[in-house]
Amino acid sequence: MKDNQISNRELAESLFIVNRHAKTAPEPRHLYDIKKHTIDKLLNENRAKKVGLHFSDHPKFSQQHSTLLIEVGGYYFHVPATKKDFQDLEHLGKVDQSYRNPKPKLSLSRAKRTLYHYLNWKQPKKPAYSLQTSSQPSMLGQPTGSPWNQRRRRRP
Repeated sequence: MKDNQISNRELAESLFIVNRHAKTAPEPRHLYDIKKHTIDKLLNENRAKKVGLHFSDHPKFSQQHSTLLIEVGGYYFHVPATKKDFQDLEHLGKVDQSYRNPKPKLSLSRAKRTLYHYLNWKQPKKPAYSLQTSSQPSMLGQPTGSPWNQRRRRRP
């Protein structure tokens, strides 16, 4: 299957799932990288459209800033705006909170597989993060020598 056989709608649904998971992931960097590279490639191929600029709902360092609104296959996404975007595009003001993208029925693994295929990336063999941060085994559950609710006696 070639990447141009993947429909814009399928790519948009996969982007939606990846973006939704990135917002709550403990390590979202890789998911946001997938989103950024996919949107960049779609824009270069004229399969996505820059709609305009929106004020962000999450100000940086208590400063208002704007994000770029992108339309792909009937779905809308926000990405960081560039200086050129401010010169070329209309500012649309606040984000319309009443609009929501349709919710696709798609797993994260399938969405990532679709986007990896589109980007021509190899799928990583293991997760990008590890749950255990150190190589030493945990001491949980190990006997400590005395019951937890008894004080040690001082020696005179």
